[in-house]
Amino acid sequence: MLSLKSLFAAFAVVLATPMAIAPVASAQGSTVVVIDRVQIFARSKAGQDIQAKMANIEQAMQAELKPTVDALTAERASLDAKAQGKTQEAILADATLTSEIEQHAIKARQFNVARQVAARELQLTERQALNEFNKALIPVLQQVVVERGANVILDNSQVVFVDEATEVSADVIAKLDAATPTINVVRQKMPPPQAAQQ
Repeated sequence: MLSLKSLFAAFAVVLATPMAIAPVASAQGSTVVVIDRVQIFARSKAGQDIQAKMANIEQAMQAELKPTVDALTAERASLDAKAQGKTQEAILADATLTSEIEQHAIKARQFNVARQVAARELQLTERQALNEFNKALIPVLQQVVVERGANVILDNSQVVFVDEATEVSADVIAKLDAATPTINVVRQKMPPPQAAQQ
């Protein structure tokens, strides 16, 4: 459902908004530090914890959907076998077969809705996990800003060149690992369709 690349992209979007810890000052007299948000997420214990938990949640969702997929696949094969060699008119004339085909179509539509709900729940879960990661990261960034006497943090995607003294991702990862090695990732659930309509 979600690739690591899309997880990083979502992380960048979630983290981009609150990234300006200090107002961007003019270049003159400013102390700038640079971080690599993707590297921080990928290499920190908290980021790796999120990735592992999201993978487990995705696998659980797929396992929940699999019996329906298997049943629909078997039912489709059975219907194909029953319809084999029959013309469209002959199929339409067979009330039992026509009813079975219609019921299969209803089940397939219901499954598509369930699959869409699962995908949406996975997105909501990912967004919530990234928000929690961001909450844990902000104090660490503030600590690094104070320790380095910086008043601007930039992401490395915003700069052309950065020297080792200015790039503080390793320091951020170490502090984040010490402060928050794990993130609570809770599967988000969509309300049932009846509750959503009320």
